Amino acid sequence: MSTTKIVTAEEAVSIVKSNNRVFFQGAAMTPNLLIDTLCEHYKSLSNVEIIQVHTDGKAKYMEQPYSNSFKLFSCFVGSNVRKGVNTNNGDYIPIFLSEIHWLFRRQILPLDVAFIQVSPPDKHGFCSLGTSVDITLPAIQTAKNVVALINPQVPRTHGDGIIHINNIDFSVEVDKPIHQAVSQDLSETESKIGKYVAGLIDDGATLQMGIGNIPNAVLHNLTNHKRLGIHTEMFSDGILPLVEQGVITGEDKDIKTGKIVTCFAVGSQKLYDFIDDNPLVHFKEAGYTNDTSIIKRNPKVTAINSAIEIDLTGQICADTIGMYQYSGVGGQMDFIRAASLSQDGKPIIAMPSMTNKGISKITPFLKEGAGVTTTRAHVHYVVTEYGVVNLFGKSLKQRAKALISIAHPNVREALEKEAHNRFYSN
Repeated sequence: MSTTKIVTAEEAVSIVKSNNRVFFQGAAMTPNLLIDTLCEHYKSLSNVEIIQVHTDGKAKYMEQPYSNSFKLFSCFVGSNVRKGVNTNNGDYIPIFLSEIHWLFRRQILPLDVAFIQVSPPDKHGFCSLGTSVDITLPAIQTAKNVVALINPQVPRTHGDGIIHINNIDFSVEVDKPIHQAVSQDLSETESKIGKYVAGLIDDGATLQMGIGNIPNAVLHNLTNHKRLGIHTEMFSDGILPLVEQGVITGEDKDIKTGKIVTCFAVGSQKLYDFIDDNPLVHFKEAGYTNDTSIIKRNPKVTAINSAIEIDLTGQICADTIGMYQYSGVGGQMDFIRAASLSQDGKPIIAMPSMTNKGISKITPFLKEGAGVTTTRAHVHYVVTEYGVVNLFGKSLKQRAKALISIAHPNVREALEKEAHNRFYSN
């Protein structure tokens, strides 16, 4: 079709047929009205595949009776689909965020329909993909049909996240706030970790960090830094005070100097107001933001990521709890590798020493069935509330000793015994 049609949600989702593969835009831009309406058509549909990264909302397609007609193949696992992915209602595709676009562009997973949410068209007819360009851009460029919610509350973002109204097959008009994420108060443990990580960050560094309390704790401790830049997979409200205070300027970056580069963002309405029509923030697809060869060209790339557990040799599990698929590979390896290749870069894994249930996150061995998200050859800095160690260049025995030194004091003796049995008992 050459022009869009303004229709009801019921009419729009009728484009989906049995055996189709449908893409859902995610994060704050999740088009829940379209998704929920599609689910109500489950009786007339069968074997509809859903492809997504991370959506916000109820994800009704994972629940009975809707899941009889829909099967999720998710490239990341959020809380709303976690149970389903670990049962018969869905499945997980292990893949770097930087490579998902190839699934669409190389027709490995060709898309029949893409469900998205966009801003109203500007005077030239272009709509903005808002705060989620990530894998949405390649999805809409390759899908046979595009269905969009047109929402005036979607921020108009600068960068590559645009689609002309004529390239949207069916449009549904809505006027609702997009999803917001609320920041939580920092714990004492998180504050300590934030101070340690901030101490590793140099003036003029290019930062990658995600959403959550540990990234926020780091950002809280950067007010005395200078000339920081942002090239990241995503960001949230934590950067706003640093932009306002002139700490984040991006002036030392080699790639898009002065710009905050990201592929998606999630946060409060204040964040969305900051992003709206702001040329300082440049939204690109994940195939760009997470491309190691691009990221590493920036100076002092400092990548801050976390882990579910780390074994005594430095293997990082960040996406499973044993055989239970908890999240996904995402962009951790993309940025860890890029930081290690950047001039004076620093790849950092930052995490509490214990889980909320009092289980040590530094372990003799990863749990049975656990995925290795980042290999021990890629790991450099590891930070807990008990300090910082750098594993780069250290042997297996030296790594074990270093990691035990930042484990919780209650488990250090047990870890030392395990290390002795592994390395010295033969």
